[in-house]
Amino acid sequence: MPGAAVDGRSRASPDKADEESAKKPRLDLPDAHSVKQELVAPDAAGGGDPGGIVAAAAPYIPREELAVRIDKRLLHCPLCTLPFKPPVFQCKAGHLACGGCVAELPCGQCKACVDGGGFFDPCPALDAVVSSIRTECPNAGCKRYVTYHEVPEHQTACPHAPCRCTEPGCGYVGAPQALAGHLHTVHSVPVRAVEYGKASQLRVPVSAPRLVLLGDDDNRVLLLTVGALGAGVTAVSVVCARASAATRPRFACKMWVNLEPANCGKEDMVLVDMHMRSSSSPGAVVAAGEPTFLPVPRMYLVPAAAGDGAASMEVPLHIRIDKLSPWSDALV
Repeated sequence: MPGAAVDGRSRASPDKADEESAKKPRLDLPDAHSVKQELVAPDAAGGGDPGGIVAAAAPYIPREELAVRIDKRLLHCPLCTLPFKPPVFQCKAGHLACGGCVAELPCGQCKACVDGGGFFDPCPALDAVVSSIRTECPNAGCKRYVTYHEVPEHQTACPHAPCRCTEPGCGYVGAPQALAGHLHTVHSVPVRAVEYGKASQLRVPVSAPRLVLLGDDDNRVLLLTVGALGAGVTAVSVVCARASAATRPRFACKMWVNLEPANCGKEDMVLVDMHMRSSSSPGAVVAAGEPTFLPVPRMYLVPAAAGDGAASMEVPLHIRIDKLSPWSDALV
């Protein structure tokens, strides 16, 4: 009888029950976690798959990282010597090549094979390896870990990439913040703090061609330069001390000078509104050589503060610096 068969199964001996349980598929995972797979009967309504396997949800296994040492040559394409990045290819004999090199090979055949007939195929396993290998940025102060094949791109835009001092006879190289301290202590370049999004008024001596500006919340180093632009005109520019001038601007800058004293209700003024460039050697920047700068006619200059014993003039400069949006150093 069917009922008897069912009762017989339910009253099986312990030894027999253990034996039947042992026959059930079992997958052992690390850290004593396991996933049991149970054989289930077909759905009574006919919707089930006879003999189908249902697996219980596997427990979450956290990602683990391992610090290792590896021969750097293994991460570089033997043909172009550049770091591997997906897609990586491998021939039947095990020779590796990057996608760019495979594209240039005649018919995509491996030249290292004896018969020259080896064809390259994608290697997803190595793609996963080169995508997961990260190394610490070599720039002092950065401490970010970057995917190995993306290190060159990161270095060109890293906010901690070294800048160099261009004062005559000085070969100092250091991070932008260190460069600011060097310019101040060694070369007596004045330093002023500026608040983003707020206008600041500065008296910049024409005789002192450089002024270091520090961002109030991130100590970003901005170098303001003053120089002559022909007869009777002074040029003022500002750049960000940063790894590469090719990286996209991160700051907008507005500079203006009012004519003093005002002889009418509305003051005359000269103004420039620009995106700030970057430079890895900001001390070498010449104001008049920048694509955008503030030209200040001589009549806008004011006498220097009393007590300096000189008839030098100053630029009564107003400056406002804004961060461009979106702002994220993670993009550099």
